[in-house]
Amino acid sequence: MTEHGLEEESFGPIRVLYGAERGKYPQGNSLLVCGEKETVLIDPSLGIHPRKDSLPPIDRVLLSHCHEDHIAGCILFPDARLLLHEADRPGMLSLEGILEIYGAEALGAEDFGVFLQKEFHYRPRPDAESFVDGATIDLGGVTIDVLHTPGHTRGHCCFHIRFGDRSLLYLGDVDLSGFGPYYGDAWSNLEDFERTIELLRGVEADWYATFHHIGVLAGAAAYLERLEGFAARIPQREAALLEFLTEEHTMKEIIQHRFIYRPGVELPWVDDAERRHMGQHLDRLLAAGVVVEHDGGFRAAG
Repeated sequence: MTEHGLEEESFGPIRVLYGAERGKYPQGNSLLVCGEKETVLIDPSLGIHPRKDSLPPIDRVLLSHCHEDHIAGCILFPDARLLLHEADRPGMLSLEGILEIYGAEALGAEDFGVFLQKEFHYRPRPDAESFVDGATIDLGGVTIDVLHTPGHTRGHCCFHIRFGDRSLLYLGDVDLSGFGPYYGDAWSNLEDFERTIELLRGVEADWYATFHHIGVLAGAAAYLERLEGFAARIPQREAALLEFLTEEHTMKEIIQHRFIYRPGVELPWVDDAERRHMGQHLDRLLAAGVVVEHDGGFRAAG
C-alpha cells in the first residue's frame, strides 16, 4: 500500500497504479512508464488524483480509448501531450464528440454531459494528438507499440510495452472479466471485438495488465485461460438469446430480459446497452436465417 492507501506494483520501468478494489468501475488501473527520455502515463483514472503530487513530471498521456473512467485524470496534466487513436480523437476535442461515442442522446445528452464533467472531470482537449495502428513510441530504453483493437470503441488500443528482453501487454478494456466484452455503445461493434480477441490470442508477453478487476497476470497460460473465458461470453449470450426466442418476443421484451446485466438492474444506461448488445446478436441471427421477424416480434426459425 502507498501513503494514499492504494496499491502499486512495479515491472521494470512500469508502475501499475491500482485504483480502489483493483480498478473496479468507476476506478481503474493506470500505468506509469518511465524511459530515459520521457515519462508516460497511460489511462489516467480517478485513482491518479490522490497520487498527483507523488508522480514524476509527465511528458505524455496515452489513452487506450475515450471513455470517462480512462480520462478522469487528464485534467491534472494540461501541459502534457495527450495522444489516442485517431478514431477516438473526436471524443477529446469536444463534449459533443465524446457524447457521440456513447450515443448519449438515448441517455439524455445534457444530463450525461454534466455527469462526465462533474464525476470524471471531463474537459475538451483541442490539442489532442493521434496515433495509428503499428505506431511505436520510443521513451529511451523503453518502447510502446500501439495495437489497434477496436470493438469496445472504434479507436480502442492495447499497448505492448517492451524493455530489454521483457514486455508487458496493456489490454485496456479487454479486461478479461467474468462480465465479458462490452460492445453496447454507439461506437462499439461486436464483430470488431471478435477480431480483436483473435488478434490478442497471438500476442506474447511476460505480463498482461487490465484496466479493471484483474490487474496483472504473469505468463501466457494464465492470460489465455482468462481470455478464453472472457471471449466465451459472446457465444453464450447469442445462445441464450436464441433459446429465449423459441417463443416470440419483441425487442422491448429482449431488453427487459437482461442478457448483459443482472435482472433488476435499472441504471439509466442499461436499457440502451442491452438494446445495442443484443441488437447486434439479433441482426446476425436474422442474417443467418436462424431467427425470423414478424410484425415487430422475433422468434427462432423452424
